[in-house]
Amino acid sequence: MSFQDLGLSAELLRAVEALGYTQATPIQQQAIPAVLGGHDVLAGAQTGTGKTAAFVLPILQRLNAAGPAGRAPRALVLTPTRELAAQIGEDVRDLGAHLPLRHTVVFGGVGINPQIDKLRRGVDILVATPGRLLDHAGQNTVDLSHIEILVLDEADRMLDMGFIHDIRRVLKLLPGRRQNLLFSATYSDDIRKLVDGLLREPVSIEVARRNTAAESVEQRIYPVDKTRKRELLAELIHSGGWEQVLVFTRTKHGANRLAEQLGRDGLSAAAIHGNKSQGARTRALAGFKCGDVRVLVATDIAARGIDIDRLPHVVNYELPNVPEDYVHRIGRTGRAGALGLAVSLVSADEFGMLGGIQRLLKRELPRATLTGFEPTETASADAAHETRRPPPNRRPRNRRSGGNVSAGNRNRRS
Repeated sequence: MSFQDLGLSAELLRAVEALGYTQATPIQQQAIPAVLGGHDVLAGAQTGTGKTAAFVLPILQRLNAAGPAGRAPRALVLTPTRELAAQIGEDVRDLGAHLPLRHTVVFGGVGINPQIDKLRRGVDILVATPGRLLDHAGQNTVDLSHIEILVLDEADRMLDMGFIHDIRRVLKLLPGRRQNLLFSATYSDDIRKLVDGLLREPVSIEVARRNTAAESVEQRIYPVDKTRKRELLAELIHSGGWEQVLVFTRTKHGANRLAEQLGRDGLSAAAIHGNKSQGARTRALAGFKCGDVRVLVATDIAARGIDIDRLPHVVNYELPNVPEDYVHRIGRTGRAGALGLAVSLVSADEFGMLGGIQRLLKRELPRATLTGFEPTETASADAAHETRRPPPNRRPRNRRSGGNVSAGNRNRRS
């Protein structure tokens, strides 16, 4: 289906064409008419499916059709991380290039005064992380009483990061009559509770089976001794000629250490995580996108918002504690139909985590070995038992990479 078939205005079609998009993705085909029709939407869509344009395009059209308004924002997009907020802001800018609508992005880690200046000048669309938005609300620098459309993007991630209380505080600042759009790659009991209290007769959209990885991603497991992971990773990159690789670690310290070690192996590498300044994170991501940085080492949260159309390789240097995070991680590759390879380096102590991931995916992942890197370690009895344990009824909460800072403290920096 082409974008012309979706009822978009000539100005939006010009912007879409300038960006090189011709065919709407399945999530866009279903969500755009629903949002234009004023319906609440519950969308299950993996990252890389084009979901940002699926809500940005109809929001731009609806606000533009309503004509000019005052200085208070009329659409609010809540996101879990700074990187994702910045990426959505860029999409609003590009897709709304031919419309007289104003937007701004607010998140923590940078000075608040420039954000205040932009808000005072007036915006139509506000993209924000919950913590910084509440900072503005507390200082009376933003008026949320005129919000007509609310978007919760990557709602599952926001709940995992402990944002549920902040989200509820934000909801109390919004008018009761509004359109609500919720996008989530995975589902949990907490998401269902949020949906029940937020959405009114929503149009439900699901473009992939729940909690599954994109079929365009080839997945491969390399069992390896823990002490040889870094050596194996460097060999895979060198021998495979991988020029752009996103590598996931569980902790910030681990990301820093691995990036330094890879640099000594002759690979240009940078780390990106919550303890890095926003400027450092932006520079690392920019270097990765342009090819100056060959390997970007990231924690789960920091990687949200990394939007690279044809990122070819993702490596799980360490498996995530939460199986659903595996789906998020490998969704960084194989985007919009492009092929991608997701490699996981699994040591014996991670076999239990691997079992949880395979139960979630409902299949066993193919294994491979590289000559000279055959594992010598064996799984502990606890890990072996874990691979046979039935899946839990509830997903673990607030277990994210990056050490021992509390979720509440993390939120205030977002």
